[in-house]
Amino acid sequence: MTTTLITGANKGLGRETARRLIADGHTVHLSSRDAGRGRRAAEELGARLILLDVTDDASVEAAVKTIEAEGGLDVLINNAGVEGRTADGGVIGAADMTADDLRTTFETNVFGTARVTHAFLPLLRRSPAPVVVNVSSGLASLTGLTMPGSPAYAYPGVAYPASKAAVNVLTVQYAKAFPGIRVNAVEPGYTATDLNGRTGHQTVEEGAEIIVRMASIGPDGPTGGYFDVSGPLPW
Repeated sequence: MTTTLITGANKGLGRETARRLIADGHTVHLSSRDAGRGRRAAEELGARLILLDVTDDASVEAAVKTIEAEGGLDVLINNAGVEGRTADGGVIGAADMTADDLRTTFETNVFGTARVTHAFLPLLRRSPAPVVVNVSSGLASLTGLTMPGSPAYAYPGVAYPASKAAVNVLTVQYAKAFPGIRVNAVEPGYTATDLNGRTGHQTVEEGAEIIVRMASIGPDGPTGGYFDVSGPLPW
């Protein structure tokens, strides 16, 4: 049986991914910073709750010990993320962005991904078919950001695209360093979740499709790639 950890999974894309993978036979560790919300989601889905804050070393280390004691890990889905919207729902553009704004977003999206991946590498490397899925964004594509007329080109924010571009770099470098692990980045699409103030046009069912697909690949599957539901994306 495949054992999977999904960070930030008490709602949105993480929750829907957990639901789908449980239906496919995975044992899912559903991670949440909030015990109450996480417990409700885990009970409703039939998942195992893991209290985990990706920005906290002690929290991540405790999660590793728990999952190791329960048998190990085959699939890691780095889903936890923040966009960094203002109180009125807008994004912070280049003229107003400070280093602190950038740091806050990177702490979860980049440092959190690196922290969790590094901590779970020993367990993943014991798996016969280890997989890492990094939830990225179409806004991470430099091709898209520089192509007039594309959705990414019109996005005014800085911190979120920069953080997800960094996640793509982590993906490529981890894939090269660990050829026995399938490591890929995915773009779920513009999905209505709390992250974007529910402004997305896709449902979580549609957005989770590529996450579930890449979490389910075998040892001969792709690695070091960047995909949406239609296939590979330009970096």
